[in-house]
Amino acid sequence: MQQAASRITFFGTPVDLLDREQTLARAQQAMDSGQPLRHTALNVAKLIKLEGDELLAEDVRGSDLVGIDGMGIVLGLKLFGVDKAERVAGVDLFLDVLALCARTGRRPYILGARQDVLERAMAEAMQRNPGLEFAGARNGYYGPDDVPQIVADIRVSGADCLFVAMPTPRKERFLNAHARDLGVPFIMGVGGSVDVLAGHVSRAPRWMQRNGLEWFHRMVKEPRKMFWRYASTNAAYAWLLLKTKLSGRNPLERY
Repeated sequence: MQQAASRITFFGTPVDLLDREQTLARAQQAMDSGQPLRHTALNVAKLIKLEGDELLAEDVRGSDLVGIDGMGIVLGLKLFGVDKAERVAGVDLFLDVLALCARTGRRPYILGARQDVLERAMAEAMQRNPGLEFAGARNGYYGPDDVPQIVADIRVSGADCLFVAMPTPRKERFLNAHARDLGVPFIMGVGGSVDVLAGHVSRAPRWMQRNGLEWFHRMVKEPRKMFWRYASTNAAYAWLLLKTKLSGRNPLERY
């Protein structure tokens, strides 16, 4: 398993302190060398879920690269003296890697999302990136009996990178179980990024992105789905930071 030299742990969870350019460079290095690299994104909701889900924690610890995709994580790290922490939004990295594939002749594969959303996203990606060619795609609606064939299809596709567009913890479970059998150099969970690319879900205005308020935009747009998630996990995270700070305990560990 590859590990970045700038890896630390935060409340026992690995975090790689890389900026957007450095993360993209690691993806390109993996595709150029053929040495597997699995990327996962960490935000507040996932960090809180890890506390009560040992299987998910194992899935995240099994990733080669754990990027910061949430201003809450950035602010928490800064609270304990990590000044170089930078958020790399998953959707931005997803779009960056697609553009990289178009420039270098690499072929991506997408697994997940609804079929209609998947088709619109691929069409939009090819329109934005002339010359982009997909190795394949498969929607996310399948059962356990379909998994061996899906794994085989991805392996024989010759894909240079794989984007898994499924929610947590489903994508982490799939990748931890099958990543080594896929034969794909760069693998990344992208969650709802395919929906954004397809135009199925709107992204927050740029000023909200810059100020780490994309979570608020999503909550306003999808209150039934997102309100309780953000209210509960943000409150739990704030309490975790407060009690840790007051206790004088250091939640950081450097490799």
